[in-house]
Amino acid sequence: MVKSGLKLIAFAGNTLLDMYGKAGSIEDAKKVFYRLVKKDIVSWNSMLTAYAQHGLGQEAVDLFEEMRGVGFQPNEITFLCVLNACSHAGLLDKGLYYFELMRKYELEPDITHYVTIVDLLGRAGQLDRAQRFIREMTIQPTAAIWKALLAACRMHKNMELGAYAAERVFELDPHDSGPHMLLVNIYASAGRLSDAARVRRMMNESGVKKEPACSWVEIENAVHVFVANDDTHPQSEEIRKMWEKLRDEIKKIGYVPDTSHVLWFLDQEEREERLQYHSEKLALAFALLNTPPGNPITIKKNIRVCGDCHTAVKFVSKLVNREIILRDTNRFHHFRGGSCSCRDYW
Repeated sequence: MVKSGLKLIAFAGNTLLDMYGKAGSIEDAKKVFYRLVKKDIVSWNSMLTAYAQHGLGQEAVDLFEEMRGVGFQPNEITFLCVLNACSHAGLLDKGLYYFELMRKYELEPDITHYVTIVDLLGRAGQLDRAQRFIREMTIQPTAAIWKALLAACRMHKNMELGAYAAERVFELDPHDSGPHMLLVNIYASAGRLSDAARVRRMMNESGVKKEPACSWVEIENAVHVFVANDDTHPQSEEIRKMWEKLRDEIKKIGYVPDTSHVLWFLDQEEREERLQYHSEKLALAFALLNTPPGNPITIKKNIRVCGDCHTAVKFVSKLVNREIILRDTNRFHHFRGGSCSCRDYW
């Protein structure tokens, strides 16, 4: 339907737009959007969401202004979409401006808008300002608010504020393993190994289990799923050899395994060995073995991509000169020529 160039009505077009956005096909989503005979609020919001998920903040801002220019009235969802886009792209001033603009449209921010502003400030490294913003909120902070601050503390290595944010999360959402592991990593990267071990013991005693990670790739209508150290795939031997070859090649151009956030109780050699066969690396090696050279590769993961895999995929994208799209729980990462669309914050 997109290739045919046919004009689209809103309902069918919005469905396609949403599908392409979630599938990582941002160019197809744009084609659908601009072929809509008549755009409704869902059309604008869906396109803004797609831009936000793909880290295209300036495009989202331009689209939002285009929407206002043609007389469309933004709603709460519209503002959430553009705020998310500003956050993912690091557009701090724009994001804060749009947050204040909501009141001009007589729209009251809800908790999701507040979470996005905490995330926006956190990504910009303004952790004290984010904490002050939380204190001055007119509604009660939820676990999501503190999770956003905790994630920023991990990125910017603020151990004290991170521990404080984590404690607030544990009070409000004690069974979510993600914040526990973020705090473990904050402590481990700061050399506070006894504190990291204490949090792991607390998880065990409370029955909090880390969600198992898996990655998958679809090739010729077949979905191939991988877990860490997977040896169940029919091509396992080839996949491991391919990854080992890639690893050796990217080390020559600057890749250094990042072991700072994981398995602190092992020595360096053991850490590197444990990192070597993470699920997204196996999925990537499999895709390279089974797709034509030059074609984009799309991988999906059920949890946040780890720092080492993110770095490794950047180097692989440069080595093989291919676009690699990795969708984790936070966003789409577009790797091209050794860089990622998330600018290393996700």
